[in-house]
Amino acid sequence: MTPRLTALRADHLPDAVRQSAALGWPYREADWRFAFGIGRGFAAEADGRLVATAMWWPYGETHASVGMIIVDPAMQGRGLGRALMERLLHKARNRTVFLNSTREGLPLYTQLGFVARGQVFQHQAVLPPEAALAVTPAHVRPMQAADSESVRRLDRVATGMDRTALLDALLAAGTAMVVDRGAGVSAYASAREFGHGVVIGPVAASGANSAADARDLVTALAGRFRGRFLRIDVTDRSGLSPWLAQMGLPCVGHAVPMVRDVQPRTVDADADADADAATGAGLDAHPRLFALSNQSFG
Repeated sequence: MTPRLTALRADHLPDAVRQSAALGWPYREADWRFAFGIGRGFAAEADGRLVATAMWWPYGETHASVGMIIVDPAMQGRGLGRALMERLLHKARNRTVFLNSTREGLPLYTQLGFVARGQVFQHQAVLPPEAALAVTPAHVRPMQAADSESVRRLDRVATGMDRTALLDALLAAGTAMVVDRGAGVSAYASAREFGHGVVIGPVAASGANSAADARDLVTALAGRFRGRFLRIDVTDRSGLSPWLAQMGLPCVGHAVPMVRDVQPRTVDADADADADAATGAGLDAHPRLFALSNQSFG
């Protein structure tokens, strides 16, 4: 039977869990529901059965992230992945679209106009309860409700995107910590239940101490989840990969970040204004994203 393309629906999600598990992906049904709650998607059905998925998450009117692109092994080679991606890109309109590709996905995404930019390193392991971690410094503290706007602004400048809906969902679902030396929030990190255990991310930091602050935040969150399976996906520009391996979280794989620019842009006007505000507050005008929320959301 010829597969039929349709919108991804909530009743597809139990089958989506089985489909991702067959590929060795760790998504729980709760993870699919979280992604579905903040994003949009397409599906392919054959004989009433889910055989492929593709999701995207709009970040304002200018950017979007793509992920959870899965085709049943028995249905591969029929152009389903391309068909779903073309439909998704049509819906995304003129947004700049990001994704993190597996090695197998590179040829298709390249044909669709995506360009590779660097690498993302996936680190994971169970940190034993007795794992020795640095003492959390005084400038690292739990995030408070009053920090929300500062965290949104920091993330916006670090990524160049309006990820308000994603951040609100992540912060509501997990634990967040910030760096505050008395002049306001200069770094933040989040951790939440995901897959086999807990994922740490996103992590963003600004200022002259940004790398050290990112390490302090990761250490503080890792310490809260000793004995749990931990995962963190870091950018190659972060410089955190060797340090994570020394901590006891080895690199188990990598993905290739790719971007499709319909029209060249860096950050939008609001993000530029946020950068100016950050500079006025004494922060680095170019904060960095050190770790992703996961490989689908970015």
